[in-house]
Amino acid sequence: MAGGQGPTLRAQWLGQLLRRYRDEAGITLKEAAAYLKRDSSTVSRFEAGLFPPRTDDVQELLTLYGVGDEHVRESLRRLSLDVWQKGWWEGYTQDVDRSIVDYAWLEARASEIKSFNTVVIPGLLQTPAYAEAVIRAVDPDASDAQVDRWLEVRMIRQQVLSRPKPVHLTTILDESILRRPIGGAGVRAEQLAHLANLAERSNVVVRVLPESVGAHAAPDGSFKIFDLPDPYPTLACVETPAGVIYVEDDGITRFTAAFDRLDAVALTPADSVAALRKPDR
Repeated sequence: MAGGQGPTLRAQWLGQLLRRYRDEAGITLKEAAAYLKRDSSTVSRFEAGLFPPRTDDVQELLTLYGVGDEHVRESLRRLSLDVWQKGWWEGYTQDVDRSIVDYAWLEARASEIKSFNTVVIPGLLQTPAYAEAVIRAVDPDASDAQVDRWLEVRMIRQQVLSRPKPVHLTTILDESILRRPIGGAGVRAEQLAHLANLAERSNVVVRVLPESVGAHAAPDGSFKIFDLPDPYPTLACVETPAGVIYVEDDGITRFTAAFDRLDAVALTPADSVAALRKPDR
């Protein structure tokens, strides 16, 4: 969970779009750079997301590429502004992995998040004690100060659930999560009670996938789906030991279909809350 630098997801999106429009126009990097009175390496860095272009540069490039659609131009203008916008997470970029910064940005922009979890409760719904136990299990050598910093980030991220226009979160939890004693029996009991209380909110839906279902639509494990406003695509992500994998465009269909099939066999929200509140859990 240590800090790591690299292009943000939004900068990569902007760069990919600029590269696509340049390719479609049949214009070389050298020609685009000459038009902007820059060198080719600068435009290449724009497209790689390593150095985001200013809004004026984006508009000039779109003009060069023959992109006249006002909807497209306005979408990329907003995206170019968002790339430079600072959020609360910018103060933590030296402490957390870039993927966490991207998560925080996605959660802040999303209108809806769908999550399927097989091992731990999603971070947006974790209590501080449960979150600390998860963090220490992932990185047992981290100092107390570093753990506190990571925990602080996780708790701030949860504010998207209670902001004036809160994100709508639907999470499907494998039933085994309810029994996993993360942090010990007391932490587990507190976490399940907290989860049941959150499920009473209008913007939080918790569904339990019973083990009696057997084989299901996502045998490979946990994933998230972010519904984002224009100009961003709907996005799915999967965490791996090598990093986060993002899927969009045609690939998103497999994830949305899997989530729908899981949703069809999961317990109802009411029955799920009842399962969370069972005293023998």
